[in-house]
Amino acid sequence: MNNMQTGSTIHDDRTGVSAFGGLGAQARGASGGLLPEIWMQDGAKRVEQALARLLCAEDDGKTELMAAMRYATLHGGKRTRALLCLAAGALAGTPAHMLDDVGAAIEMMHACTLVHDDLPAMDDDVLRRGLPTVHVKFGEATAILVGDALQAHAFLTLASLDAPGDNRIALVRELAQAVSAEGAAGGQAMDLSLVGKHAGLDRILAMHRMKTGALVRASVRMGALYSIAEDAAHTTLYSALDRYTACYGLALQVADDILDATANTATLGKTPGKDAAAQKPTCASIMGLQAARQFALFLLHDAGEAIAPLGARAEGLAQMLQRANVYLSAHTHERAHP
Repeated sequence: MNNMQTGSTIHDDRTGVSAFGGLGAQARGASGGLLPEIWMQDGAKRVEQALARLLCAEDDGKTELMAAMRYATLHGGKRTRALLCLAAGALAGTPAHMLDDVGAAIEMMHACTLVHDDLPAMDDDVLRRGLPTVHVKFGEATAILVGDALQAHAFLTLASLDAPGDNRIALVRELAQAVSAEGAAGGQAMDLSLVGKHAGLDRILAMHRMKTGALVRASVRMGALYSIAEDAAHTTLYSALDRYTACYGLALQVADDILDATANTATLGKTPGKDAAAQKPTCASIMGLQAARQFALFLLHDAGEAIAPLGARAEGLAQMLQRANVYLSAHTHERAHP
């Protein structure tokens, strides 16, 4: 990938633009440290605007496909994966605006997996982020097409980036791998195969790494791959990022398992108790709630250890861990729902 940049500074030397969206001093406190509430809010806003711009085609009046695609992507969400992409991009000094469409493509793909995951043939859920799921609002056939179209639009977005061909190929390959039979699709298949069965913890963790972890891994790697080639000169960097995402992605899913068993609909934004009702083995059911919570906290700590050698360049990634810790502490100690 000889067209890729290989620098890794926190600022773009050609423009002097902050890697976090050109916010400059506004995004930093008196001590010079990044203010997470500033850059995260800005990043989420930017990806929301990118999604609205990229998914703007008018329906012809005969279908609701584009309206349903926008409904699936533009109605909330923490934008965790897009923010991870932005934070990793800062490692290379890539200005945030250059990653807007990359983050949007990742969020389209994430929405695709959620829409299909909610289908009656899959997890059969009627709520997502506190709203009716796409198949409930628009019908099952449209929901299937929404997932298909969002996946296609994600790849079209990456293929249309104003970036060297090698960069675009690397990004497309990374996202495709994340949702392949070795990633989210394979993880979903494994999840369905475990319904009503006893499974060891190793198998549950392997499923989580594919179903949830693969797209988290891709989000971080894509932020870095936009500007830094994965070559012999950057083996240490990508090893650190892969360890970080392995721990972070698994922690997210363990927390989700706990919340499914303990939180209410208002907290979850979807139907609680689905795993138990479907007789799905989870980390929470196998380990117990307290052990699962400690495991998730350990994973987040290990993710922090992975990026510690990267120093200030990884400040955004470290702050994403802090946000996850706060979320985990705030929600996973609640009583089990009725």
